[in-house]
Amino acid sequence: MSDRERDWDFYLRTVSNSARDSSFANDPASDPSLLHAVKKLCDFCRQEEKSSEDLVARVYPHINKLFQRSTASLSQPTSPNGILLLVILQFFLDFGEVVLHDADPSLRTFFRSCLSREFADPVVAAATLDFLNVNKNKLLFSFPNLLPQFFPLLLKLIAWNGEKLEKAFLKVFPGLVSPGSFLPLFPSLVDLPILVVALEKVERSSGSLIGSSIASIQKSAAPEMLLALMDEAYTGSTIGDGGGDSESEESSTIDVADPVFLELLKDENDGLAERHWTSPGVAAVLQAATNSPQSDRLKQILNITPRLLDMYFTIALRDANNSLICALIPILMARNSTLFPDKNYMYEVRRRLLEFMLASFQRSPDFIALLKKPIVDRLGEAYDSPEKTELALQLCWAVGEHGGGGGSHKDAARELFESLELLLYENLSSSRLGLRQESINSDSSNFRKSSQSRLLCFVITAIAKLATYHRELLPRARVALGKVARSRISDSRVWRRARDYLGLMDDPAICLSVLGPSRPSHGYPHNPGTVNWNDGGTKMIAHIPFYILGEQEGPPFHDFSFTDILPRRR
Repeated sequence: MSDRERDWDFYLRTVSNSARDSSFANDPASDPSLLHAVKKLCDFCRQEEKSSEDLVARVYPHINKLFQRSTASLSQPTSPNGILLLVILQFFLDFGEVVLHDADPSLRTFFRSCLSREFADPVVAAATLDFLNVNKNKLLFSFPNLLPQFFPLLLKLIAWNGEKLEKAFLKVFPGLVSPGSFLPLFPSLVDLPILVVALEKVERSSGSLIGSSIASIQKSAAPEMLLALMDEAYTGSTIGDGGGDSESEESSTIDVADPVFLELLKDENDGLAERHWTSPGVAAVLQAATNSPQSDRLKQILNITPRLLDMYFTIALRDANNSLICALIPILMARNSTLFPDKNYMYEVRRRLLEFMLASFQRSPDFIALLKKPIVDRLGEAYDSPEKTELALQLCWAVGEHGGGGGSHKDAARELFESLELLLYENLSSSRLGLRQESINSDSSNFRKSSQSRLLCFVITAIAKLATYHRELLPRARVALGKVARSRISDSRVWRRARDYLGLMDDPAICLSVLGPSRPSHGYPHNPGTVNWNDGGTKMIAHIPFYILGEQEGPPFHDFSFTDILPRRR
């Protein structure tokens, strides 16, 4: 017998002995030689080209039994089983066709029984991402629903282990996006900082996260970890402290907040669920997180999340169909003002949300008409807070830039125009914008006036563009802009802009050139700001707008003649 054959027999005997039912009580992962033996047997099967199928057939029954035994022992592990199970899963993926083994149930068992308990172990987390990257193509082709189903669990890997796994996670991330996970994945990404806060509180309340499944909270009659989490959020003490309010008050508190944290801590994708971030429980946890120093783990996820959103939005614009993107935009609008309270994080995330929303409108202007109701609702919230004001500004720009959805959506354009009118008149009759306050110092007053002027400029531009696109709205636009031009409010930029737009409207051709649709379509052959100078030899082109929007007074200061501009006849 050769040395190779002796090694094969030795390793096969090691695995066979460990897989016997008589030793079921022992944890397989506690034997360090077992992992080495399984790895060597897999190497033998890969290296032997001629007798590979025979070797696989001999070793498969023992490895399969070992897998079943290892997963059964996870309820009371003495050491992490994840590395051993990943090696066995690699064997199933490599040789499953030879022994007719469907790896899908085994993979799901690993996620549900092992990774849900060991995601906090940095070694297991890193090995899992390496396994997913090595087998990425095979998993996406043979098991396309696997990663999208378990994306909440995989997000825990990056949330808990941070930047050291970011590079590997970014390679896996595209596999998490599918039609079934596209919508629920977005709020889970945005709420990664809140997930970190929740996990850290669970750890402080119940000890290490390694070896205990958080998902079991959902099935527990008395979820002690969650009770401790919420009690700390409300009273600043743990359950054992005996602090807090009466029993009835505690019960009502838990009833309100339980679904929110169970939704955060889930392991599997069960669809898009409404997250009540205005609930007292969430407010208390966010307040506590704001008032306490940020952990290193939280600081890392606040930096990682914007980069994950970049990849998510890139995939969305490249692969997602219009139905999914159209359904996502109202969620973006709702979450724009509901983010983890960190100044830099809110800025980075909001910037990406608005950029993606505008890019979506640019790609499919019809979205503006289809999403008329949520757009009108957001315009009505422009007074509520600075972030809602900024969202309203961007929506005003999009409505005007894309003609309210296009020439075929006249009813939607009219309703959007009416909302802009209302917003304009409310601003003209009020000197306040933003959060209503009883007493305001000079700095906040200046900021408020600046925000109001900016909003008015956006609104009157949108009104002028809509009326240029939909000619039936011109009379109403003239009335609205006339009121602004005559108002002579303190900021001259506003009423001068309204006056300039009124002047443009006296020359429809020039107005269409300057304020018309952004893309040459629906019978309009030019982009805004352009004039078809080739027609100058046969048609009169008057009132050339070289200075009309430049806030200049008097005649233009140019010394060239029209012959320098218009093409000459030959």
